[in-house]
Amino acid sequence: MRTVTRNFLLGMAVVVVLLLALGALPSYLKSGDPYYLTATPAADDANATAINASALSERRYPYTYGALGNASNDTAGSSDPYWRGPVGVKGAFTHSPFDELDALTQGYPEATDGDAVRVRHDGTLYRLAVTQRP
Repeated sequence: MRTVTRNFLLGMAVVVVLLLALGALPSYLKSGDPYYLTATPAADDANATAINASALSERRYPYTYGALGNASNDTAGSSDPYWRGPVGVKGAFTHSPFDELDALTQGYPEATDGDAVRVRHDGTLYRLAVTQRP
């Protein structure tokens, strides 16, 4: 094998390994306190516009479904923790509760309640917000 070909193949292998590592790396980056998407039962107001949780995809909104799945009629539920990475590297490569809340706010502006979103799940009205305490 010629030296140029060997160096090219070696360079390509290094690039592939680095890209694979970059895909796995964000899940290991943790810094600061974790963030949670918290679903808190809200006072059921008949006039309040809320998002129907059954209309949301569980694959697209895993933090939302995690919070709603851990909530009950009288207690708040929270999603799995999310740590922001150092220097903002992680945010470019991972899905976060901030992304979900932004998507719900933009997709359903009438259900927005300040920094939270109202969601109806199993007949209960919940207020979804990003918090640092579960």
